Amino acid sequence: MNRVTSYGAAQNVTGSCHLVELLGLNILIDCGMFQGEFGAEKNYDDFEFDVREIDYLIITHGHLDHIGRVPKLVKDGFDGVIIATEATKEIANIMLLDSAKILREEYKTLRRKAKRRGDEKRIIEPLYTIEHVKEVFLKEWQTLEYRKELKLSKDVTITFGDAGHILGSAFVMIDYRDKESKKRVAFSGDIGSKERMILDPLDTLSSADTLFMESTYGDRNHRSLKASIKEFKETIIKTLRRDGNVIIPSFALERTQEILWLLNNMESDGELPKCQVFLDSPLATKATRLYAKYPVHLNEELELHAQESGNPFRFASLNISSTKQDSLLINKVKKRAIIIAGSGMCHGGRIMHHLKHRLWNEKNCVIFVGFQVEGTLGREIIDGYEYVKIYGEDIIVKAQVETINGFSAHAGQNDMIEWMSNIKDLKNLYLIHGEQSKMKIFTKKIKEELNIDAKIVKYAEAVEL
Repeated sequence: MNRVTSYGAAQNVTGSCHLVELLGLNILIDCGMFQGEFGAEKNYDDFEFDVREIDYLIITHGHLDHIGRVPKLVKDGFDGVIIATEATKEIANIMLLDSAKILREEYKTLRRKAKRRGDEKRIIEPLYTIEHVKEVFLKEWQTLEYRKELKLSKDVTITFGDAGHILGSAFVMIDYRDKESKKRVAFSGDIGSKERMILDPLDTLSSADTLFMESTYGDRNHRSLKASIKEFKETIIKTLRRDGNVIIPSFALERTQEILWLLNNMESDGELPKCQVFLDSPLATKATRLYAKYPVHLNEELELHAQESGNPFRFASLNISSTKQDSLLINKVKKRAIIIAGSGMCHGGRIMHHLKHRLWNEKNCVIFVGFQVEGTLGREIIDGYEYVKIYGEDIIVKAQVETINGFSAHAGQNDMIEWMSNIKDLKNLYLIHGEQSKMKIFTKKIKEELNIDAKIVKYAEAVEL
């Protein structure tokens, strides 16, 4: 029986994990971490399939909601082959090592909660450690370039397309022969919008019989990139001119690099008022080095800049805060600072103490430039909470709060519709990786624009191919 069962990112936006049982092969598409209010504990649940039977793990890209449980998969007995782009493999290494450090602290909190409800047997050790991450990279890996075929068996071949989401991201095409007919099932992974600031554009998916499609922003379109850049610049300039500080909770991958490129341009064009810019995220610093290492994946403008002027993500007013001491010293800067720090959803990391020290000051501004999952501190702030709890303290929110969604690495509704409109012979469309309410809106739009009846995949639901 050929089928796909989704054990994550089914009616929610995290935990991507899709088991493809195809012509005797067991192929896992992603093995991501659940995030949000209840996600941390769900990550400790046993996998609902035999990990020892998985032949291949295909990784679409390096965000934790797509790779965050890979060390647990290996820890629990996975011994198959891991397939990804070269850039994704390098990104996965730094992301998972960072995740292991965070999990060590998170475990203490989860353990206390479990003991209070008499459920301590469920969480007896951290989800995984740095040693488990190292084991992942001792497994057999096959790196695959975009648009190159890789045979998994006599009748099954996979190909990656450039997803235009983050560095190294891919959508996956699985071609197979079933009863003498050729078929293709595709997984979008997360796809980027048409307007990308630093990456090469999204590839076209020319044909597929079945598509499992992300739907993160299925309910709406983003503001245009041009308008978002204008708003970003104006907000930065106004805040600095009133001697305020700008705090940007930023994702280490893609968003940080986009912001650095924007600030570089502002400085070189004379638009940036005198200030200090701090990149206060060791993970984002490592990721930025990888972006500079792979200029072939950057768009023509940045590739040319790299050749003629060097690293597009470095400029005179930028300070890299490598150590905890460097991070703490930023608190002594009382005005005209731009602080870029992780995590992007404010559920940990150095951004927490910057918010604690600056969220109460009306001169300051917090700029959100990415999606905030329900149950995170970032979501509470953009939802207008008067007080938020940080390190056990109630902090009043008086700083200006701005959400600029045109920077999203995810395609908006129209971009996704346009991408799907190029697919020939699409018979079956399944929606994954989205909140249920947004998926319902997206299914109506798909019916209107493409005359296709999209189905919303349920958790652990087996879909026959």
